[in-house]
Amino acid sequence: MPNYFFCLRAKHLLSILILLSTPLFAQSLQIAGKPHDIPNLSGQIEIDGVLTESQWQQAQRIELNFVTRPSENTTPPIKTEVLTFEDGDTLYVAFKASDPNPADIRAHYRDRDNVWHDDIVGIVLDTFNDRRLAYEFFVNPHGVQIDAIQNEMTGDESDSWDAIWQSAGIIDEQGYQVEIAIPLRIMNFVESSEQKTWAAEFLRFYPRQDRLRISNLPQDRNNACYLCQIGEISGFKDAKQGRNLAIIPSLVSGKNRSRDLTDETSWQDANITELGLDLKWGISPEVSLQATLNPDFSQVEADSAQLSINNTFALFFDEKRPFFLENADYFSTNFDLVYTRNINAPDYGTKVTGRINEHTFGLFVANDEQATFLVPGNLSSSVAQIDEKSTNMALRYRYDISDDLSIGWTNTLRDAGDYHNYVYGFDTKYQLSPQDTIRVQLLKSDTAYPVDLYKDFVDMSEAALRLKKEQSFSDTAYRINYNHDERNWDAKAMLQSLGADFRTDLGFGQLADHQQKLIGGGYNWYSENTWWNKIRFNGDWDISHNDAGELLEQETEMYLGIQAQRQSYLKVGYLERKRVGLRHKPSKLAISNNTTLFNERFVTLYGEVRPASQLYLELFIKLGEEVDFDNNRLGRLTQIEPSVAWNMGQHLEVNLTHYYKKLEVQNQALFTANLSDLRITYQFDQRQFLRFIAIYSDIERNPDVYTFAVDKTSRDLGTQLLYSYKVNPLTKFFVGYSNVAQQNDVISTLTTAEHSVFMKFSYAWLN
Repeated sequence: MPNYFFCLRAKHLLSILILLSTPLFAQSLQIAGKPHDIPNLSGQIEIDGVLTESQWQQAQRIELNFVTRPSENTTPPIKTEVLTFEDGDTLYVAFKASDPNPADIRAHYRDRDNVWHDDIVGIVLDTFNDRRLAYEFFVNPHGVQIDAIQNEMTGDESDSWDAIWQSAGIIDEQGYQVEIAIPLRIMNFVESSEQKTWAAEFLRFYPRQDRLRISNLPQDRNNACYLCQIGEISGFKDAKQGRNLAIIPSLVSGKNRSRDLTDETSWQDANITELGLDLKWGISPEVSLQATLNPDFSQVEADSAQLSINNTFALFFDEKRPFFLENADYFSTNFDLVYTRNINAPDYGTKVTGRINEHTFGLFVANDEQATFLVPGNLSSSVAQIDEKSTNMALRYRYDISDDLSIGWTNTLRDAGDYHNYVYGFDTKYQLSPQDTIRVQLLKSDTAYPVDLYKDFVDMSEAALRLKKEQSFSDTAYRINYNHDERNWDAKAMLQSLGADFRTDLGFGQLADHQQKLIGGGYNWYSENTWWNKIRFNGDWDISHNDAGELLEQETEMYLGIQAQRQSYLKVGYLERKRVGLRHKPSKLAISNNTTLFNERFVTLYGEVRPASQLYLELFIKLGEEVDFDNNRLGRLTQIEPSVAWNMGQHLEVNLTHYYKKLEVQNQALFTANLSDLRITYQFDQRQFLRFIAIYSDIERNPDVYTFAVDKTSRDLGTQLLYSYKVNPLTKFFVGYSNVAQQNDVISTLTTAEHSVFMKFSYAWLN
């Protein structure tokens, strides 16, 4: 036994000595161990992509020497040099991106945040250097911007955050150059007269046969924490935020005409002209305030199409409204407790967010003309609405005890007349090791429904309701997640409980009366010298019960995926599931017939590829047996979802997505659904575009095989023409026209039911 341990230790020691002797390790140790000094240089800089000013000759120079994906810290095929300095108010960064074939550079004129698949360069910047949250700034060769937030606490990356900064790019015979100016006031940081050390990584994405991620730092695939691995820059001794004040008045004007086609009513006209005011203020370098008065919170652009048939749960739509998107990451937790699409027509809203030392906090308050929320269940969810003015509030606080341990508290509130929903609870994240993370969240809710709403969702007799003095109820929920991630394999486990009367009405809570256990994992194979880059096999098993212990669902799924050249990816999967089929009212007091179990089986295929720089193809296929929820039986499913994105030159883009779904029962089609989403965009330059959108839905049902009366035909066509001009994310102008047409068994042809014209203008005064 002693000899065995001696040999084992000697073997490990020899491996360590070999690793220490490699140039890659020595270079990465030098890079990670010493921050790059960012010089403070004064003088005028013109952001034009041409690096002729003298400051660039004195700037810190950094080379990007590591391909971290799909390869593992290999030498890049092209050279990239970064130059950077600051002047106390602004961080300047320039990239010299060499390319042996400049004609192959992928660069398009697109709206901001829509050039992720182009050649891009940029910086990831953690101004608190606590590895919790980082700002991302990327630019394509035409100067089109991407800005985003990387949140290590939730593992999410979101490009919904928009800031005002400058960029420009030029393409030449050597490749391309990009010049960036980032005002320090757009970021939160600790203001002091001392030298500051921030975490940073400089990146280039090089999409050719593969999409290479090229960095100034190596990455350890055995470390699940990305921000923990990025390097450091130091300087910014004189960095000041100033007032950081933006006042944004806005004007919205439009006209809407609508009619009820089934009643053959005349057109109803509505004219809208509204003035609004937004305020953004950096109270301190660490704390910011956003406020809005009489805002127009309607969306400019139509949501992406989603098919809702034989689906028992509500659809999720992304938030697109700037006030709610600003610093939304401050309210993120393990549960989705803040879903601001629930707030439709507020008169005012205010939000305060900040980070001071180990303390991170966020508060927002907004009213609404009504209260719209989800009523959850274990088999379905429903949408409820109370036509009274509501008050809505979310409070989030987090304390970082150490680099590895954080604890937090969340409160949400909705209140409207006899209705209220209060949620509060504790959460924590603990990084047990570089590979192991555990997240825990415990919540309690207190809810009261008006009598009429209570009657809609609770199966009680009228006599029992008359005896009931209050329609209030409360319950608890918890979720525990464990994740292990390293280079070649990963594992996960989850334990979740949501009581029958638990509600998160400000969030997107679709489940109640639901207890779930899940365990899963995967294994990865990598290759750097063949046509494929990565093969992954993964799967999981989960089981769900209601509070009474009745089985709701038991599922096993497994997938095999391969990532290859031409930025291609192919994944095949198999899923087997036992599940309850009969819908019931979402309440533990409802009479639930959760006894009919069905066996669903699916095979799935997903693929994507970029056969040429201007073309992207995507396909999803799902075949198998699916529950017919309307009629409580098993059917045969065929689901096909193709998608194509075609860049016709640098300015024109065509995106087409189609959804096809067919369910057969008794050897006949129960329904056949088709949904198409076409978007054609001409981007004149970085600031302005013209976009045409057409969304067409066609659902054919077979009344002969339904157990209740249904319409045979349902068709809808929505179109929109939109022009947009953006000086920056706050100063912008939109004008557009939209039209909605409908057809069903009563309306024989597609007939216009609604059309509107609209205009929005906002202007930002910055100080």
